[in-house]
Amino acid sequence: MFPAEKDLSDALDKRQEQNSLRKLTLATKRIDFTSNDYLGFARSAELFGMIESQISRSNKRVGAGGSRLLSGNSKEAEELEKHLAKYYRSESALLFNSGYDANIGLLSSIAKKGDSILYDELVHASIHDGIRLSRADSFPVKHNDIIHLEERLKQSSGNIYVVVESVYSMDGDIAPILEISDLCKLYKANLIVDEAHATGVFGKGIVHHLKIESESFARVHTFGKALGCHGAVVLGSQILNEYLVNFARSFIYTTALPLHSLFSIECAHELLEKSEPVQKMLHDNISYFREKIKTSNKLEWLESKSSIQSLIVPGNTEVRELCAKIQEKDIDVRPILNPTVPKGKERIRVCLHSYNTKEEIDLLFETIAKA
Repeated sequence: MFPAEKDLSDALDKRQEQNSLRKLTLATKRIDFTSNDYLGFARSAELFGMIESQISRSNKRVGAGGSRLLSGNSKEAEELEKHLAKYYRSESALLFNSGYDANIGLLSSIAKKGDSILYDELVHASIHDGIRLSRADSFPVKHNDIIHLEERLKQSSGNIYVVVESVYSMDGDIAPILEISDLCKLYKANLIVDEAHATGVFGKGIVHHLKIESESFARVHTFGKALGCHGAVVLGSQILNEYLVNFARSFIYTTALPLHSLFSIECAHELLEKSEPVQKMLHDNISYFREKIKTSNKLEWLESKSSIQSLIVPGNTEVRELCAKIQEKDIDVRPILNPTVPKGKERIRVCLHSYNTKEEIDLLFETIAKA
Protein backbone atom coordinates (compact mmCIF):
# COMPACT_ATOMS: atom_id res chain seq x y z
CA MET A 1 0.00 0.00 0.00
CA PHE A 2 1.30 3.45 -0.89
CA PRO A 3 1.63 5.84 2.08
CA ALA A 4 -1.30 8.01 0.96
CA GLU A 5 -3.63 5.05 0.49
CA LYS A 6 -4.14 4.65 4.24
CA ASP A 7 -5.79 8.09 4.40
CA LEU A 8 -7.81 7.33 1.26
CA SER A 9 -8.97 4.04 2.74
CA ASP A 10 -9.94 5.71 6.02
CA ALA A 11 -12.03 8.29 4.12
CA LEU A 12 -13.81 5.51 2.21
CA ASP A 13 -14.43 3.60 5.45
CA LYS A 14 -15.99 6.72 6.97
CA ARG A 15 -18.31 7.07 3.98
CA GLN A 16 -19.24 3.41 4.35
CA GLU A 17 -20.07 3.91 8.04
CA GLN A 18 -22.30 6.87 7.12
CA ASN A 19 -23.97 4.75 4.42
CA SER A 20 -23.00 7.41 1.88
CA LEU A 21 -20.40 5.51 -0.15
CA ARG A 22 -20.90 6.10 -3.86
CA LYS A 23 -20.46 3.38 -6.49
CA LEU A 24 -20.77 3.34 -10.26
CA THR A 25 -23.74 1.44 -11.66
CA LEU A 26 -24.69 0.59 -15.22
CA ALA A 27 -27.76 2.01 -16.90
CA THR A 28 -30.76 -0.27 -16.54
CA LYS A 29 -33.80 -1.12 -18.64
CA ARG A 30 -36.10 -0.12 -15.82
CA ILE A 31 -38.75 2.59 -16.26
CA ASP A 32 -36.69 5.78 -16.43
CA PHE A 33 -37.39 8.26 -13.65
CA THR A 34 -33.77 9.17 -13.06
CA SER A 35 -32.00 10.44 -16.21
CA ASN A 36 -31.76 14.08 -17.28
CA ASP A 37 -32.98 13.14 -20.78
CA TYR A 38 -36.11 15.24 -20.24
CA LEU A 39 -37.23 15.41 -23.90
CA GLY A 40 -35.92 12.01 -24.97
CA PHE A 41 -33.28 13.53 -27.26
CA ALA A 42 -30.54 11.20 -25.98
CA ARG A 43 -32.54 8.24 -27.29
CA SER A 44 -33.96 9.99 -30.36
CA ALA A 45 -33.55 8.11 -33.63
CA GLU A 46 -34.37 11.34 -35.47
CA LEU A 47 -31.57 13.23 -33.75
CA PHE A 48 -29.16 10.33 -34.33
CA GLY A 49 -30.00 10.42 -38.03
CA MET A 50 -29.56 14.19 -38.24
CA ILE A 51 -26.10 13.96 -36.65
CA GLU A 52 -25.10 11.02 -38.87
CA SER A 53 -26.14 12.99 -41.94
CA GLN A 54 -24.02 15.96 -40.88
CA ILE A 55 -20.99 13.76 -40.28
CA SER A 56 -21.37 12.07 -43.66
CA ARG A 57 -21.08 15.48 -45.33
CA SER A 58 -18.04 16.52 -43.27
CA ASN A 59 -14.33 15.93 -43.75
CA LYS A 60 -14.58 12.89 -41.42
CA ARG A 61 -12.25 14.42 -38.82
CA VAL A 62 -12.51 12.63 -35.44
CA GLY A 63 -10.79 14.66 -32.72
CA ALA A 64 -10.09 18.40 -32.56
CA GLY A 65 -6.38 17.73 -32.20
CA GLY A 66 -5.67 20.37 -29.58
CA SER A 67 -7.03 23.28 -27.58
CA ARG A 68 -8.99 26.03 -29.33
CA LEU A 69 -6.03 28.43 -28.93
CA LEU A 70 -3.59 26.04 -30.59
CA SER A 71 -4.65 23.55 -33.26
CA GLY A 72 -8.19 22.76 -32.12
CA ASN A 73 -10.20 25.71 -33.40
CA SER A 74 -12.44 25.15 -36.41
CA LYS A 75 -14.84 26.88 -38.75
CA GLU A 76 -17.57 24.59 -37.40
CA ALA A 77 -16.96 25.71 -33.80
CA GLU A 78 -17.00 29.39 -34.69
CA GLU A 79 -20.15 29.02 -36.81
CA LEU A 80 -21.88 27.12 -34.00
CA GLU A 81 -21.01 29.88 -31.51
CA LYS A 82 -22.49 32.51 -33.84
CA HIS A 83 -25.62 30.40 -34.20
CA LEU A 84 -25.96 29.91 -30.42
CA ALA A 85 -25.49 33.63 -29.76
CA LYS A 86 -28.30 34.42 -32.20
CA TYR A 87 -30.49 31.57 -30.93
CA TYR A 88 -30.29 32.63 -27.29
CA ARG A 89 -30.29 36.37 -28.09
CA SER A 90 -26.81 37.14 -26.84
CA GLU A 91 -24.00 39.35 -28.12
CA SER A 92 -21.59 36.43 -28.09
CA ALA A 93 -21.21 32.76 -27.17
CA LEU A 94 -18.22 30.65 -26.13
CA LEU A 95 -18.28 26.85 -26.13
CA PHE A 96 -16.97 24.81 -23.20
CA ASN A 97 -16.55 21.04 -22.95
CA SER A 98 -19.17 20.69 -20.19
CA GLY A 99 -21.32 22.70 -17.81
CA TYR A 100 -18.79 21.96 -15.08
CA ASP A 101 -15.98 23.40 -17.20
CA ALA A 102 -18.09 26.44 -18.06
CA ASN A 103 -18.87 27.31 -14.44
CA ILE A 104 -15.30 26.61 -13.30
CA GLY A 105 -13.79 28.73 -16.07
CA LEU A 106 -16.23 31.61 -15.76
CA LEU A 107 -16.29 32.04 -11.99
CA SER A 108 -12.62 31.33 -11.28
CA SER A 109 -11.43 33.91 -13.80
CA ILE A 110 -13.77 36.91 -13.59
CA ALA A 111 -13.79 37.60 -9.83
CA LYS A 112 -10.69 39.12 -8.24
CA LYS A 113 -9.46 39.81 -4.73
CA GLY A 114 -11.72 42.45 -3.19
CA ASP A 115 -14.73 41.42 -5.32
CA SER A 116 -17.83 39.75 -3.88
CA ILE A 117 -19.67 36.66 -5.09
CA LEU A 118 -23.17 36.11 -3.68
CA TYR A 119 -24.54 32.67 -4.46
CA ASP A 120 -27.76 30.86 -3.68
CA GLU A 121 -27.06 28.20 -1.07
CA LEU A 122 -28.40 25.45 -3.36
CA VAL A 123 -26.30 26.13 -6.46
CA HIS A 124 -24.53 23.25 -8.18
CA ALA A 125 -21.17 21.88 -7.04
CA SER A 126 -19.49 23.25 -10.18
CA ILE A 127 -20.44 26.78 -9.10
CA HIS A 128 -19.04 26.18 -5.61
CA ASP A 129 -15.79 24.89 -7.12
CA GLY A 130 -15.49 27.86 -9.47
CA ILE A 131 -16.03 30.27 -6.57
CA ARG A 132 -13.39 28.49 -4.47
CA LEU A 133 -10.85 28.89 -7.30
CA SER A 134 -11.45 32.64 -7.48
CA ARG A 135 -9.80 35.03 -5.01
CA ALA A 136 -13.03 36.88 -4.31
CA ASP A 137 -14.96 37.03 -1.05
CA SER A 138 -18.01 34.78 -1.27
CA PHE A 139 -21.24 34.68 0.70
CA PRO A 140 -24.16 32.22 0.55
CA VAL A 141 -27.70 33.56 0.22
CA LYS A 142 -30.69 31.73 1.66
CA HIS A 143 -32.44 29.82 -1.09
CA ASN A 144 -34.58 32.08 -3.31
CA ASP A 145 -34.67 34.66 -0.47
CA ILE A 146 -34.90 38.14 -1.98
CA ILE A 147 -34.72 39.89 1.40
CA HIS A 148 -31.53 38.07 2.38
CA LEU A 149 -30.03 38.76 -1.05
CA GLU A 150 -30.59 42.49 -0.60
CA GLU A 151 -28.98 42.36 2.84
CA ARG A 152 -25.94 40.68 1.30
CA LEU A 153 -25.83 43.21 -1.55
CA LYS A 154 -25.75 46.11 0.90
CA GLN A 155 -22.71 44.59 2.62
CA SER A 156 -20.76 43.70 -0.54
CA SER A 157 -17.82 45.48 -2.11
CA GLY A 158 -15.81 45.53 -5.31
CA ASN A 159 -17.37 44.04 -8.41
CA ILE A 160 -20.39 42.11 -7.17
CA TYR A 161 -21.51 38.88 -8.83
CA VAL A 162 -24.84 37.22 -8.03
CA VAL A 163 -24.94 33.56 -9.08
CA VAL A 164 -28.17 31.55 -9.27
CA GLU A 165 -29.70 28.66 -11.16
CA SER A 166 -32.92 29.28 -13.05
CA VAL A 167 -34.14 25.76 -12.17
CA TYR A 168 -32.46 24.09 -9.21
CA SER A 169 -31.06 20.65 -9.84
CA MET A 170 -32.06 19.05 -6.53
CA ASP A 171 -35.27 20.86 -5.50
CA GLY A 172 -36.55 21.51 -9.03
CA ASP A 173 -37.96 24.92 -8.13
CA ILE A 174 -37.57 28.08 -10.21
CA ALA A 175 -35.63 31.13 -9.05
CA PRO A 176 -37.40 34.53 -8.86
CA ILE A 177 -35.21 35.81 -11.67
CA LEU A 178 -37.08 39.06 -12.29
CA GLU A 179 -36.80 40.16 -8.66
CA ILE A 180 -33.15 39.11 -8.53
CA SER A 181 -32.42 41.00 -11.74
CA ASP A 182 -34.09 44.15 -10.37
CA LEU A 183 -31.94 43.98 -7.23
CA CYS A 184 -28.81 43.50 -9.32
CA LYS A 185 -29.63 46.62 -11.32
CA LEU A 186 -30.31 48.60 -8.13
CA TYR A 187 -27.00 47.60 -6.51
CA LYS A 188 -24.97 47.52 -9.74
CA ALA A 189 -24.29 43.80 -9.41
CA ASN A 190 -23.54 41.35 -12.22
CA LEU A 191 -26.13 38.59 -12.60
CA ILE A 192 -24.99 35.09 -13.64
CA VAL A 193 -27.68 32.47 -14.36
CA ASP A 194 -27.06 28.75 -14.83
CA GLU A 195 -29.84 27.52 -17.15
CA ALA A 196 -28.77 23.85 -17.18
CA HIS A 197 -32.09 22.34 -16.08
CA ALA A 198 -34.24 24.94 -17.85
CA THR A 199 -32.74 24.59 -21.33
CA GLY A 200 -35.20 22.68 -23.51
CA VAL A 201 -37.64 22.10 -20.65
CA PHE A 202 -38.58 25.78 -20.73
CA GLY A 203 -37.64 26.45 -24.34
CA LYS A 204 -34.56 28.65 -24.53
CA GLY A 205 -34.41 29.12 -20.77
CA ILE A 206 -36.07 31.25 -18.11
CA VAL A 207 -34.03 34.40 -18.86
CA HIS A 208 -35.00 34.20 -22.53
CA HIS A 209 -38.64 33.59 -21.60
CA LEU A 210 -38.63 36.71 -19.41
CA LYS A 211 -36.89 38.72 -22.16
CA ILE A 212 -34.17 39.98 -19.81
CA GLU A 213 -31.16 38.63 -21.70
CA SER A 214 -29.50 42.05 -21.75
CA GLU A 215 -29.78 42.28 -17.96
CA SER A 216 -27.69 39.16 -17.36
CA PHE A 217 -23.92 39.48 -17.21
CA ALA A 218 -23.59 35.82 -18.19
CA ARG A 219 -25.76 32.77 -18.84
CA VAL A 220 -24.60 29.16 -18.87
CA HIS A 221 -26.55 26.67 -21.00
CA THR A 222 -25.59 23.00 -20.95
CA PHE A 223 -26.41 20.43 -23.60
CA GLY A 224 -26.12 17.14 -21.70
CA LYS A 225 -29.62 17.23 -20.23
CA ALA A 226 -32.75 18.02 -22.28
CA LEU A 227 -30.71 18.39 -25.47
CA GLY A 228 -29.32 14.87 -25.13
CA CYS A 229 -25.72 15.51 -26.15
CA HIS A 230 -22.69 17.13 -24.45
CA GLY A 231 -20.95 20.47 -23.93
CA ALA A 232 -21.99 23.92 -22.75
CA VAL A 233 -21.93 27.57 -23.73
CA VAL A 234 -21.32 30.81 -21.84
CA LEU A 235 -23.41 33.66 -23.23
CA GLY A 236 -22.54 37.30 -22.63
CA SER A 237 -20.88 40.35 -24.13
CA GLN A 238 -18.05 40.29 -26.64
CA ILE A 239 -15.78 41.69 -23.94
CA LEU A 240 -16.64 38.76 -21.65
CA ASN A 241 -16.02 36.34 -24.53
CA GLU A 242 -12.57 37.73 -25.26
CA TYR A 243 -11.73 37.79 -21.56
CA LEU A 244 -12.63 34.10 -21.12
CA VAL A 245 -10.55 33.14 -24.15
CA ASN A 246 -7.59 34.78 -22.41
CA PHE A 247 -8.17 33.89 -18.76
CA ALA A 248 -10.58 30.93 -18.33
CA ARG A 249 -8.22 28.03 -17.65
CA SER A 250 -10.84 25.33 -18.31
CA PHE A 251 -11.20 26.77 -21.82
CA ILE A 252 -7.51 27.46 -22.52
CA TYR A 253 -5.93 24.24 -21.27
CA THR A 254 -8.17 21.52 -22.67
CA THR A 255 -8.64 19.79 -26.00
CA ALA A 256 -11.56 21.30 -27.89
CA LEU A 257 -14.84 19.48 -28.45
CA PRO A 258 -14.67 17.00 -31.36
CA LEU A 259 -16.57 17.59 -34.56
CA HIS A 260 -19.20 15.00 -33.60
CA SER A 261 -20.07 17.03 -30.48
CA LEU A 262 -20.33 20.26 -32.48
CA PHE A 263 -22.72 18.63 -34.96
CA SER A 264 -24.69 17.07 -32.10
CA ILE A 265 -25.21 20.46 -30.44
CA GLU A 266 -26.23 22.05 -33.73
CA CYS A 267 -28.68 19.27 -34.61
CA ALA A 268 -30.16 19.15 -31.09
CA HIS A 269 -31.04 22.85 -31.32
CA GLU A 270 -32.53 22.30 -34.77
CA LEU A 271 -34.67 19.48 -33.35
CA LEU A 272 -35.67 21.60 -30.35
CA GLU A 273 -37.12 24.22 -32.70
CA LYS A 274 -39.71 21.71 -33.95
CA SER A 275 -40.31 19.88 -30.66
CA GLU A 276 -43.19 21.86 -29.17
CA PRO A 277 -45.41 18.72 -29.07
CA VAL A 278 -42.68 16.86 -27.15
CA GLN A 279 -42.28 19.74 -24.71
CA LYS A 280 -46.05 19.75 -24.23
CA MET A 281 -46.00 16.02 -23.45
CA LEU A 282 -43.38 16.69 -20.78
CA HIS A 283 -45.39 19.49 -19.17
CA ASP A 284 -48.55 17.39 -19.30
CA ASN A 285 -46.65 14.74 -17.33
CA ILE A 286 -45.46 17.35 -14.84
CA SER A 287 -49.06 18.55 -14.31
CA TYR A 288 -50.31 14.97 -13.96
CA PHE A 289 -47.56 14.19 -11.46
CA ARG A 290 -48.41 17.24 -9.34
CA GLU A 291 -52.06 16.16 -9.27
CA LYS A 292 -51.00 12.72 -8.06
CA ILE A 293 -48.99 14.34 -5.25
CA LYS A 294 -52.20 15.89 -3.89
CA THR A 295 -53.46 12.38 -3.12
CA SER A 296 -50.20 11.26 -1.49
CA ASN A 297 -50.78 11.05 2.24
CA LYS A 298 -48.02 12.00 4.69
CA LEU A 299 -45.33 12.29 2.01
CA GLU A 300 -43.10 15.35 1.73
CA TRP A 301 -42.84 16.24 -1.94
CA LEU A 302 -41.09 19.54 -2.66
CA GLU A 303 -42.95 22.18 -4.68
CA SER A 304 -41.81 22.17 -8.30
CA LYS A 305 -43.10 23.06 -11.75
CA SER A 306 -40.10 21.54 -13.52
CA SER A 307 -39.05 18.04 -14.56
CA ILE A 308 -37.40 17.52 -11.18
CA GLN A 309 -39.66 16.28 -8.39
CA SER A 310 -38.15 15.40 -5.00
CA LEU A 311 -39.56 13.22 -2.24
CA ILE A 312 -37.82 13.94 1.07
CA VAL A 313 -36.87 10.77 2.95
CA PRO A 314 -34.57 11.77 5.85
CA GLY A 315 -31.56 9.53 6.42
CA ASN A 316 -29.16 7.86 4.00
CA THR A 317 -30.18 4.39 5.13
CA GLU A 318 -33.91 5.13 4.95
CA VAL A 319 -33.84 6.65 1.48
CA ARG A 320 -31.67 3.83 0.14
CA GLU A 321 -34.06 1.22 1.52
CA LEU A 322 -37.08 2.92 -0.06
CA CYS A 323 -35.27 3.21 -3.40
CA ALA A 324 -34.42 -0.50 -3.32
CA LYS A 325 -38.08 -1.41 -2.82
CA ILE A 326 -39.13 0.79 -5.75
CA GLN A 327 -36.40 -0.64 -8.00
CA GLU A 328 -37.74 -4.15 -7.31
CA LYS A 329 -40.73 -3.11 -9.46
CA ASP A 330 -38.39 -2.25 -12.35
CA ILE A 331 -38.69 1.49 -11.71
CA ASP A 332 -35.40 3.35 -11.97
CA VAL A 333 -35.14 5.93 -9.20
CA ARG A 334 -32.00 6.83 -7.26
CA PRO A 335 -31.37 8.11 -3.76
CA ILE A 336 -29.72 11.48 -3.26
CA LEU A 337 -27.63 11.21 -0.11
CA ASN A 338 -25.93 13.45 2.38
CA PRO A 339 -23.40 15.08 1.79
CA THR A 340 -24.79 15.88 -1.69
CA VAL A 341 -27.83 17.33 0.10
CA PRO A 342 -27.99 18.56 3.73
CA LYS A 343 -28.53 16.02 6.50
CA GLY A 344 -32.26 15.47 6.95
CA LYS A 345 -32.95 16.48 3.33
CA GLU A 346 -32.01 13.15 1.74
CA ARG A 347 -34.41 12.37 -1.05
CA ILE A 348 -35.59 10.38 -3.99
CA ARG A 349 -35.14 12.69 -6.97
CA VAL A 350 -37.69 11.83 -9.64
CA CYS A 351 -36.95 13.11 -13.14
CA LEU A 352 -39.93 13.30 -15.47
CA HIS A 353 -39.66 12.91 -19.23
CA SER A 354 -41.80 13.41 -22.30
CA TYR A 355 -41.75 9.64 -22.86
CA ASN A 356 -43.02 8.62 -19.41
CA THR A 357 -46.61 7.37 -19.56
CA LYS A 358 -49.42 8.12 -17.14
CA GLU A 359 -49.46 4.40 -16.31
CA GLU A 360 -45.78 4.54 -15.34
CA ILE A 361 -46.42 7.54 -13.10
CA ASP A 362 -49.37 5.70 -11.49
CA LEU A 363 -47.15 2.68 -10.88
CA LEU A 364 -44.52 4.82 -9.21
CA PHE A 365 -47.03 6.31 -6.77
CA GLU A 366 -48.62 2.93 -6.06
CA THR A 367 -45.22 1.40 -5.35
CA ILE A 368 -44.21 4.22 -2.99
CA ALA A 369 -47.52 3.92 -1.16
CA LYS A 370 -47.01 0.19 -0.59
CA ALA A 371 -43.30 0.40 0.31
